[in-house]
Amino acid sequence: MSKNSTLDPVVVGAEKELEKNLRPSSFLGFQGQQKIVDNLKVFIGAANKRGEALDHTLLTGPPGLGKTTLSNIIANELKVPIKLTSGPVLEKPGDLAGILTGLEERSVLFIDEIHRLSPVVEEYLYSAMEDFRIDIMIESGPAARTVQISLPKFTLVGATTRAGMLTSPLRDRFGINFRLDYYDNDTLKGIIERSSSILGIKTDPDAALEIAGRSRGTPRIANRLLKRTRDFADHLAKNKIDMEVAQTALTALDVDVFGLDEMDKDIILSIIEKYGGGPVGLTTIAVAVGEEKDTIEEVYEPFLIQRGFLQRTPRGRIATEFAYRHFNKPFGRDQVSLFDE
Repeated sequence: MSKNSTLDPVVVGAEKELEKNLRPSSFLGFQGQQKIVDNLKVFIGAANKRGEALDHTLLTGPPGLGKTTLSNIIANELKVPIKLTSGPVLEKPGDLAGILTGLEERSVLFIDEIHRLSPVVEEYLYSAMEDFRIDIMIESGPAARTVQISLPKFTLVGATTRAGMLTSPLRDRFGINFRLDYYDNDTLKGIIERSSSILGIKTDPDAALEIAGRSRGTPRIANRLLKRTRDFADHLAKNKIDMEVAQTALTALDVDVFGLDEMDKDIILSIIEKYGGGPVGLTTIAVAVGEEKDTIEEVYEPFLIQRGFLQRTPRGRIATEFAYRHFNKPFGRDQVSLFDE
């Protein structure tokens, strides 16, 4: 469990409904990922013109960048229903068969964390994706027989934070493949201003930019920080979020100017102080900071590498000179990047 749940991109509890309200339902309200949006508009427009299902679509990238939002937008733009599920929920072929047989023509099936599908369910999905049919076993023993069921032509939208864990046969069955990248501060500022209007509180442009700069390039975290900052505005009896309120809230939440939260700091400082700056293995880091290995690899590490705080090498993770300077630590070790990935 993350030490700072404010920045944890996993949505839990009562905030789910509010999170849904902040999500745009069409391309008109979706900001960022412009190239992906432009291409999707073309593909969806062509599918609508022909009256066909959109090709199966794979969305990859770190958590909180809009994969689920885009899947809902795809369904809305196609004007078809969407069914949502996730890889871990589909434990056996029967679970998947029940969902597939309930689909309508051209409808969208969204599978989150598709990399966590069990091998037997994944193989069952192949014929559904390619031939739009599934084989169901009826009865058992000597009387057992297979019945083939035709499926409506549907669109599978798969989302994953771990594209490398997808098997080649599954990945190759997606006709459309997009990777979502972290958002720049100006785009996040626009997202925060839109969310502010939905939440019914005015946010000054400089305050919105301040929150954006500490949001790790992730809209979900930007919205989460905005909601917590709104709480501080209410507490301080302010009718808007200005720079003073934003800085007070962000300081209280232990979010620094680069968007590093408490866990980010623990990871970097553990590498520097306990292991001489690295290289150190991911499992060792996980034990040192008391966090799950997968969570570090999926949630924290991509951001720290992208922002230049960590390097990944075949021998382990290394803290960069930039990380040493940021935490005012003396940098006296020669970091040769010959073996960097």
